[in-house]
Amino acid sequence: MATYLSFSFSFSLLILSTLSPQISALGSSSINVWPKPRTFSWTTPHAIPLSPLFTITSPPHQYLTPATSRYLRQILTENHRPLVNPAVNVTAAPPLQTLAITVSDLSAALTHGVNESYTLSIPAAGTTAYLVAETAWGAIRGLESFSQLVWGDPAAVVAAGVWISDWPLYDHRGVMLDTSRNYFPVEDLMRLIGAMSENKLNVFHWHITDSHSFPLRLLSEPDLAGKGSYGAEMEYSTEDVKRVVEFGMEHGVRVMPEIDMPVEGGSVTLVELAAVAHAVCTFLDIVVGQRVPELIRKVVAFELPHTGSFAQAYPEIVTCANMFWWPPGADRLAAEPGTGQLNPLNPKTYEVLKNIINDVTAMFPEQFYHAGADEVVPGCWKADPTIQAFLANNGTLSQLLETFINSTYPYISSLNRTVVYWEDVLLDAEIKVDASFLPPKNTILQTWNNGPNNTKRIVTAGYRTIVSSADYYYLDCGHGDFVGNNSEYNEPPGTDQGNGGSWCGPFKTWQMIYNYDITYGLTDVEAELVLGGELALWSEQADPTVLDPRIWPRASAFAEAMWSGNRDETGSKRFAEATDRLNEWRYRMVKRGVNAEPIQPLWCVRNPGMCNTVQGLV
Repeated sequence: MATYLSFSFSFSLLILSTLSPQISALGSSSINVWPKPRTFSWTTPHAIPLSPLFTITSPPHQYLTPATSRYLRQILTENHRPLVNPAVNVTAAPPLQTLAITVSDLSAALTHGVNESYTLSIPAAGTTAYLVAETAWGAIRGLESFSQLVWGDPAAVVAAGVWISDWPLYDHRGVMLDTSRNYFPVEDLMRLIGAMSENKLNVFHWHITDSHSFPLRLLSEPDLAGKGSYGAEMEYSTEDVKRVVEFGMEHGVRVMPEIDMPVEGGSVTLVELAAVAHAVCTFLDIVVGQRVPELIRKVVAFELPHTGSFAQAYPEIVTCANMFWWPPGADRLAAEPGTGQLNPLNPKTYEVLKNIINDVTAMFPEQFYHAGADEVVPGCWKADPTIQAFLANNGTLSQLLETFINSTYPYISSLNRTVVYWEDVLLDAEIKVDASFLPPKNTILQTWNNGPNNTKRIVTAGYRTIVSSADYYYLDCGHGDFVGNNSEYNEPPGTDQGNGGSWCGPFKTWQMIYNYDITYGLTDVEAELVLGGELALWSEQADPTVLDPRIWPRASAFAEAMWSGNRDETGSKRFAEATDRLNEWRYRMVKRGVNAEPIQPLWCVRNPGMCNTVQGLV
């Protein structure tokens, strides 16, 4: 957890002595800051005009300077009109002319654990507001808070007599997006990062590759994307990555890359698809009795995008590539359609991986390198003759994984990276490594199974962890299954539908996300090993058309739980009180260009308390 103590003891006493009226004053108005600040004083809610010539002064900084310009434009042009008219008076004080920013340490890099604290003071009557931060990244967080305290159309006003002292509860507050199963253009990634920054989230976990496609074009291994992407128009170039990383820096969001391995394989090749297409066309020629038009024939047979991943460039290093994922009467070869795992016994595997790791670390300055290692399926490795011989000679599948980890982990570490794996590498029931292969000092395990139980197992073993519980934090859940020919959906009326075919159903509501305690059942010492959490959007059934509503505003609920917690000053869950605030925040996000889905009818917003299960908020 982040523990910033930059504010004075005397100020802490002031906050404690007036905490209750501060909270009630904040909750009585439609003007709020999301996520809710750790301390917020607005004892006499009122507003003063914002000068049309309002400006922001800040020290020069590579990333704070463009952030300051961005926020100044937004503040002067947003013209926000709250859903509910704010219950505050606008006084006839002189307009606010300036927000003055002071930063103590301009050299602090955007890395895990950087100080993101800030204090914001807007005078009850005066021309200058003050934003004080330890680092540029804290200043960016404070700029976002200030922007949310400005409203009015056509004349803007700003909340006055406000004092905020704020800092995050957790250092790691992220969203994971899978761009392998479906491709997302760079513009979508940047819109996601921008919205994350507005919600004070700070890590974009970019799950770039998986068994379905390899969309990242690497200088040393161009064939991986050339043959393993969905097509040239669905690849990320070095320049694309630079744009995303720099955009993240300007918004205070780190970009953590994940190249998933050893579960990297491929689907059918272009040649195979062309052969199938040719057969279909021939079938139509014969059965229909009419030749398929030549233009359509060319498009179908020869212009299909290249598909697959490692297997298309290096078939010799991939086991069970391009095979049906669950052969009848046999063990499955993959957790889902799209087969292929890297062969730990082939030396060529590590030649290729060394090139990949070198290129990726050069493209991404982020200190955390996510190496995947989830869902290694026994059947895929067992299908390979060389591995069959290894197993026949008393070798085990876990030894295979240990060979792989021992051949890649030290190299990643040598590049000054902390290695992040999914929990499976240590906790899987069938294929896992001995803990001696994963030094806790340089290893982080991301948990996704078995809720708080696996979190407990990880921290008890001495590892730091990032929590992404599928029971609470998987945003793709609740949309059914994507496999075809599924008899589970062919049931007579009245049959219990269970989770609707979704392995991780039901749908994870914002309330479920908000209320999850990621340190549940841990001691204080164990809780210190929880770095934070991530929401995850796997993209089997998601693409750019549903990106925004699939993530927002559920990620906003997550953001507040990660930033200031999900409990009020008495220790009670505050999800009920958060509902009206989230409605207003979601509305403002939509006006800012993020297509967040609604959480209630507008009638509920206009009639506070009338849509609760009981009268009044509890």
